[in-house]
Amino acid sequence: MNEVFRGRLAIIGMGYIGLPTAVAIATRGIDVIGVDVNPATVAAISRGEVPFVEPDLAVAVSGAVAMGRLKATTETPEADAFIIAVPTPFNEDRTADLSYVKTAAEQIAPKLKPGDIIVLESTSPPGTTEKIGTWIGALRPDLRMPRDGQAVADVYIAHCPERVLPGRIMIEIVTNDRVVGGLTPKCAEKAASIYRLFAQGEILLTDAASAEMAKLSENAYRDVNIAFANELSMICESLHIDVWEVIRLANRHPRVSILSPGPGVGGHCIPVDPWFIVSAAPRLARLIRTAREVNDRRPHDVAEQVVAKAQRFRSPTIACLGLTFKANVDDARESPAIEVVSLIAKALPEFDILAADPYVHTLPKQLREFGNLRLESAYQAVERADIVVLLVEHEPFKAIRHTRLGGKVVYDTRGAWR
Repeated sequence: MNEVFRGRLAIIGMGYIGLPTAVAIATRGIDVIGVDVNPATVAAISRGEVPFVEPDLAVAVSGAVAMGRLKATTETPEADAFIIAVPTPFNEDRTADLSYVKTAAEQIAPKLKPGDIIVLESTSPPGTTEKIGTWIGALRPDLRMPRDGQAVADVYIAHCPERVLPGRIMIEIVTNDRVVGGLTPKCAEKAASIYRLFAQGEILLTDAASAEMAKLSENAYRDVNIAFANELSMICESLHIDVWEVIRLANRHPRVSILSPGPGVGGHCIPVDPWFIVSAAPRLARLIRTAREVNDRRPHDVAEQVVAKAQRFRSPTIACLGLTFKANVDDARESPAIEVVSLIAKALPEFDILAADPYVHTLPKQLREFGNLRLESAYQAVERADIVVLLVEHEPFKAIRHTRLGGKVVYDTRGAWR
């Protein structure tokens, strides 16, 4: 019979993955302590509140806190299992910045006792889970770290990458299959006992490096396909062909499914994860590198198109609709929309630029330097604009009537108003 975890669990990092995971486990009758370096985040969770927007999460957090199953703190506690869900950004050379993971491991180390489980959920390059064992082993020589070919270990270390979509996290965290890779088979089995508490999808056991590479491959695959759509869009623009019509017709082929183009690729995964593969094998990852470069370049192409349209006017007002990285969420991490707006404002300092987003209530830090840019409601922005640029297909934007766009130059990067 498959083992199911029973004990006290600590989750390091109360962000978009850590907090939903904490709730999913706490509502299954497990005591969960959420750890975060931000006191405001800890205070909000302790009140049963959510520090960011995600459907269905607020009710779940409130319930878990009210039941006494979920607590939050800035200090790493003693526990029977630890999940690391901290950021893994990249450095200037696009190699992985593992400093947050290392800090979490170092904070866990003094709390460990024989039999404890450590799971890394943060998306990481192959070999990161093994490094956790090395970092902790250096601090706790009294504990035997798990190694291949070694039958006995005092602690169990594994990787279980998150694979959820913002806006659907509370659904997918339960229904999606999970990949659990251990430093040893026993580590994988021990880690899987945690996810059996709430996961309805299949739990697939493997080694840690394969689990790490599988997550990177998922996002690199998506990135390559998005790059094809974005490059096709640029080619069609240059030939004065409607890319949306081309994609509609091509996708009628039974074995073709071209994705939709956009102003770039954002979020915490797809713009970052492919670079981890490139840095691991730079000579071989040519297609993955090129796709990333195409998608990184896309905001510049969009901004150049808008600037070219604006220069036909004497003194136009430009409305840019959308600042988050995807529709119907407040997450602006690595948002291509913000980059597009920044490039337009920088190129056209003498023109008024109006930004609108129902999920963003203050200008992001990257945009505050521009004196010609301000945040407005979508209604006011569209009403005043000569040029309207749709960057994110939020539902309120999709509902804007075509009659309100009459007489304006419209650049719909998402195909939402076709």
